Amino acid sequence: MPDRLPDAALDQIFLKARTYNGFRPDPVPAALLRELYETARWAPTAANGGPGRFLFLTSQAAKEKLSPFMSSSNREKTLAAPVNVIMAYDLAFHEKLPVLFPHNQDAKNWYSAPAAAQEHASRNGTLQAAYLMLAARALGLDCGPMSGFDAAGVNEAFFAGTSWRANFICNMGHGVEEKLRPRGPRLDFDEACQIL
Repeated sequence: MPDRLPDAALDQIFLKARTYNGFRPDPVPAALLRELYETARWAPTAANGGPGRFLFLTSQAAKEKLSPFMSSSNREKTLAAPVNVIMAYDLAFHEKLPVLFPHNQDAKNWYSAPAAAQEHASRNGTLQAAYLMLAARALGLDCGPMSGFDAAGVNEAFFAGTSWRANFICNMGHGVEEKLRPRGPRLDFDEACQIL
């Protein structure tokens, strides 16, 4: 049975973590981006399908390619962030199930229907994107997830001719507090949960 994490770790990952709108300009090393994926990839998904796909944009050219598809309120902070991650999922994830879920060679067929593949890829890809953000926080990065963007435009610009689809965008780097909004409230347990 695992031990409880120290309070400082819980603070960093959850309790004091914020959605950052501004970041220091220093770049995030590619080795750290690899480490965060290596950390997050071991978290579970249904049938070990792992449909999450992540496009890390670090060059100015890549950010400028993304910029026109961001909402006006998200454009400036996206261009300024050291890393923009297009959190995506792969509709053809099931093609890799014979390797990822070898004890059931029929699993690939579970998701051969487009609607089943879409539902699984979207749900589990979102779960993996959340794991990636938690790994980023655990490794000392801050995150600024956003849904204000033109997904069809991003798919055409970055994923044309592939089975990848954009889910949301997340800026990453070392956050600065100047652009933080006051922390918003959250629902209490009794408003959001039930125990039966």
